[in-house]
Amino acid sequence: MLDAISSIRLLDIVDILIVSYIIYRIILLIRGTRAVQMLSGIAVIIIIYFLSGKFELQTLHWLFKTFLSSILLVIVILFQADIRRALTQMGKTPFPKAEAVAGHDIDEIVRAAIYMAKRRIGALIVIEQGTGLRDYVGTGHRLDAQLRYELLVAIFLPASPMHDGGVIIHKGRIHSSGCLLPLSQNMGIDKRYGTRHRAALGLSEETDAVIIVISEETQEISLVQHGKITPFHDEKTLTDILYTLLAPRKKTGARWKNWLTSLRSHEKKA
Repeated sequence: MLDAISSIRLLDIVDILIVSYIIYRIILLIRGTRAVQMLSGIAVIIIIYFLSGKFELQTLHWLFKTFLSSILLVIVILFQADIRRALTQMGKTPFPKAEAVAGHDIDEIVRAAIYMAKRRIGALIVIEQGTGLRDYVGTGHRLDAQLRYELLVAIFLPASPMHDGGVIIHKGRIHSSGCLLPLSQNMGIDKRYGTRHRAALGLSEETDAVIIVISEETQEISLVQHGKITPFHDEKTLTDILYTLLAPRKKTGARWKNWLTSLRSHEKKA
């Protein structure tokens, strides 16, 4: 036992840690998706294959042997969405990117979201991040307009011909409206969420976009990112989280400015 432990090299430990991390990331990617059930089905097939060989069930053994001989192709077909999502996340740059949304743009988005929620106007607003959304932009109407809350509200009014689908914001401008987004296949989604929330979840599972969903039924504003839905009920909390996600440096600068202003006011009183 001691000999086995002493023979372990530093590279062996690094190798084990890398493989463990890869397995951990794979589990995070497939958790809560249909991939879990499909993996369970493949595991059952493998068990039956070995049992049929042990008990000499020749026909059954041959059938599963033929199936497992092309298991790599089967895995690629069954898990193509998960593989695509994994490769997309692996391709993200580790370096901080330039901020594509200004503080004024965030205020316009929040203002529009609050206005539409109070008046039961459903909306789906997508803010592009590091992962490009060109595949989805082509499904909508090209606008390339200035980001204003009045325009966002006008797009999602029920009488508007562009209210269906999502609005994609690219580099601080309303790039396209009426864009079709992929629906999430996650079977564990709360039943109270409709098509808009499923579309937001589906896009967030494939990209790093920040997505805001306004429900006309519950008047609830939800932020969706990385396959998770977070509901918000007040303007300040929504504004703070958007500043944190989209313009963290501006948020930090604003805090320092407020602190200095407070300090100066105290000095004057003294």
